[in-house]
Amino acid sequence: MAKTRIITGLDIGSGTIKVLVAQKKPREKNLQVLSQNQEASSGIRRGVIVNIEEVARVINSCIKKAEEESRQRINGAYANIGGSHIFCTSSQGLVSVSRADQKISQEDIERVIQAAQTFSLPSNKEILEVFPKEFIVDGEKGIKEPLGMQGVRLEAEVLALGCFSPYFKNLTQAILNAGLQINDLILTPLASSRAVLTQREKELGVALLDIGAATSGLAVFEEGNLVHTAIFPLGSTNITNDVAIVLRIDIDTAERIKLEFGSCVYRGINKKEKIKGEFLPEPLVFSQKTLIEIIEARVSEIFDQVNKELKKISRQALLPAGAVLTGGGAKLPKIVELAKKELKLPCRIGFVNKGFSPHQEDPSLSTLYGLVLCGLDLEEGGALPHFSLGQGFGAKLRKIFRIFIP
Repeated sequence: MAKTRIITGLDIGSGTIKVLVAQKKPREKNLQVLSQNQEASSGIRRGVIVNIEEVARVINSCIKKAEEESRQRINGAYANIGGSHIFCTSSQGLVSVSRADQKISQEDIERVIQAAQTFSLPSNKEILEVFPKEFIVDGEKGIKEPLGMQGVRLEAEVLALGCFSPYFKNLTQAILNAGLQINDLILTPLASSRAVLTQREKELGVALLDIGAATSGLAVFEEGNLVHTAIFPLGSTNITNDVAIVLRIDIDTAERIKLEFGSCVYRGINKKEKIKGEFLPEPLVFSQKTLIEIIEARVSEIFDQVNKELKKISRQALLPAGAVLTGGGAKLPKIVELAKKELKLPCRIGFVNKGFSPHQEDPSLSTLYGLVLCGLDLEEGGALPHFSLGQGFGAKLRKIFRIFIP
């Protein structure tokens, strides 16, 4: 018998740590938001945890607030993993079909995927998960589901995702020190893609760009599969820092100027703006043209990184569903216009388009809401093994990204 589910998402970002508690009742289509709160991050640099205890303290504070608001006891959460230490690489495996009747079994599929990930890595790096892109049966390519087919030789082409082990351990330790079980970890751009992309976009070919505070995450899908991912050490905080340096002002005033007067495209009208600030001895007068040039240069740098990654997989300017921009950095005015120019693709802003009541249209919350949707997918798909301290922090957390495997 179906039961009411309480699902918690934990978005650990460089700028803020956010918690969402949602409820899914058996006969209701949408999840009901019970609590949502956030606090400024501390102890996180460019998407990775550098101070475990400080991050644990902030997480614990957010969880306590969520428990009070939702009136629910929170034991575990679905959290994100990010940072530019995440890497991906393509690999291939080959096995002989084991059965005498030459029918491909589930065991053969598991063996060929295992064979595809047997490549050497430095001692401080580990593979988190592999995503099968296609199977090849006796030289015939493009097979998505080989189970039950007849053949002698089975090959698999996979995308392997890995990380820097010490940063991975820091993340798991911080969550556990906050008194939470880790229900699962999802790569940040994959969580966002669950919330904002449609299945049709994933089939046609689409790039999801999540612009966070200190990092930007890219996930590329084609024919429903994840084909590439990358995380860059560039985000909206870099824009604020540049504004502070050029205008010679404090960070808080620079952030305020960016939000109030910023844009990604200059319209040819060079207005002079004036602003007062707590740390300004006198009102600051600045040129809007100068401000927009600062913002455009930094955002263009992010798009340049996206183009380099798309070029690696021969998809530059060749994705029919275009690019979907999300994350807090996607709220910059005219960013879609600049993205179309730089990426040479159709572009849109990605909101949480369905699945929640009330609806949410803030792109900075796409990862948080995506984590809860991922959690719902996993829990409705069957029983989930629990994270066990006895496995050791270096052990894999089950099959971390398995919900994105077709």
